[in-house]
Amino acid sequence: MVNAPEMSDVSAFLAVARAGGFREAARLGSTSASALSDAVRRLEAQLGIRLLNRTTRAVVPTDAGRGLMERIAPAFGEIGAALEHVRSFDGRAAGTLRLNVPASAARLVLPAIVPGFLAAYPDIRLEIDTEESLIDVIAAGYDAGIRYDERLARDMIAVPIGPRLQRYALGASPAYLEAHGHPQHPHDLLAHNCIRSRFAGRPVMPWEFEKDVETLVVEPNGQLIVQAGDASELGIRAAISGAGIFSLFEDWLKPHFDSGELLPVLEPWWLSFPGPFLYYPERRLMPTPLRAFVDYIKTHRPG
Repeated sequence: MVNAPEMSDVSAFLAVARAGGFREAARLGSTSASALSDAVRRLEAQLGIRLLNRTTRAVVPTDAGRGLMERIAPAFGEIGAALEHVRSFDGRAAGTLRLNVPASAARLVLPAIVPGFLAAYPDIRLEIDTEESLIDVIAAGYDAGIRYDERLARDMIAVPIGPRLQRYALGASPAYLEAHGHPQHPHDLLAHNCIRSRFAGRPVMPWEFEKDVETLVVEPNGQLIVQAGDASELGIRAAISGAGIFSLFEDWLKPHFDSGELLPVLEPWWLSFPGPFLYYPERRLMPTPLRAFVDYIKTHRPG
């Protein structure tokens, strides 16, 4: 009879796969890279299959490793939730809460929430990573994520967080508009230099507009394309310098409208959309820090 793998070895594999390397996993887990390497080797030898492809640049799960990771991550999440649940019996919420959020949420939503939450729960450590691509946040080791409705996994619990209505705005510098004219209709953008955005590995996003009952989708031209989220500030600076018209969240551009660095373009046509959601898997035992965060945002929603 083959002995079952040690859970510590399985946990080591999961930590390395999530961190993308032995050194990073060791740093996060306060252990040694060599101990993690030995644990993964034992697990691979016992299972008789390679779980991680190791190169000088990265450590990447094999197909078998990804399959194992996807199956065991929820189970380890339940174990962590159970331990947090036991700790909660001392009457305080404590532990680590890891969130995966887009840059827009980190900039526009969380600043109004995080300081008050940390003050209310001094024994909780909050870790926030920004991510624009579609990943399995639970398999990647996060307790929850923030996404907009069209990018939510359908088997998740979703709780509204932040403003419930947002708009995409267009802005250009006064110098650009003086030199090239003010668009009066979305179709006029086809004659302008427009700064476009795209998510990593995805097509360039079209610009959508609405006015009364009319909706339009425009594919404008432009010299500059920036990565959504990470390079949005570059798009803003380029627009301020006169390189073209840029589209981004209204609240992100608002300080530049207020300062006069940018002027609103086609404001009657700006597209409205629902605000983001905090999402997480349904669990019998929710981790105590996540439960505290959910309760906090439910009672501190913007008016």
